[in-house]
Amino acid sequence: MALRYYHAEPLANSLKSMIPLVEKGLAYESIYVDLHKFEQHSDWFTAINPEGQVPVLDHDGTIVTHTTVINEYLEDVFPDAQPASGPLRPRDPAGAARMRYWNKFVDEHVMNYVSMHGWHRLVRVIASAIEDDRFEELMSHVPLPDQRRKWMTARSGFEQKDLDHATGKITYALDKIEAHLGENAWLAGDSYGLADINFYAHCGLMVDRMFPDLRVNETRPNIAAWRDAIGDRPAVKQALASEDRTQPGLRTWSGDGRE
Repeated sequence: MALRYYHAEPLANSLKSMIPLVEKGLAYESIYVDLHKFEQHSDWFTAINPEGQVPVLDHDGTIVTHTTVINEYLEDVFPDAQPASGPLRPRDPAGAARMRYWNKFVDEHVMNYVSMHGWHRLVRVIASAIEDDRFEELMSHVPLPDQRRKWMTARSGFEQKDLDHATGKITYALDKIEAHLGENAWLAGDSYGLADINFYAHCGLMVDRMFPDLRVNETRPNIAAWRDAIGDRPAVKQALASEDRTQPGLRTWSGDGRE
């Protein structure tokens, strides 16, 4: 069994599938893809994932993309590798359905809207600093038309009405999840799992830094307590402390915290 995980810094999408790998104690090769150098659009990487996006899981030559799919794949292939707290995907159909509902909710109502703010604040700085000819050449290598348009929009900045709409969607999601966590310990019920990892990676981890005006710690105590409980997990700490570099390379994660 050989697992290779191609990823960027341990945030958002890259973190979302890194946490289950570590939680399940799976040994994997960690391959850093430098997004600042546009390696995700390079020939060597698009030969692995023609969409030119991270993360990617390579399991003995089987290529799996998109984090929600990757995480379910890991549950299907390694059902017995689980943290002491229990399976990351509920074993009963009703529990699995709840998990998938919340995954779908986060994917549709949170991920892209948090991403828009991230692109507006961070990627805009990178894109606007690139000379016109060089930027056009880089865009010619972006495989997905929507992703190319996103880069071009980020270069000048997203419109305020779109940012306001995104903030509204995030606020709605936070309120919905705050109410849910008032009656449930975790998103899918009684146990921590993939839905919690999804929301934590895309919003819970960085909502205070990105949206200080929302005052999550003060106004949404259930989310704050839930976030801190996830952040205290050893596997989450290991994932957050993993590869955050400026040079591509290869490391081997043994599954027990050793390299």
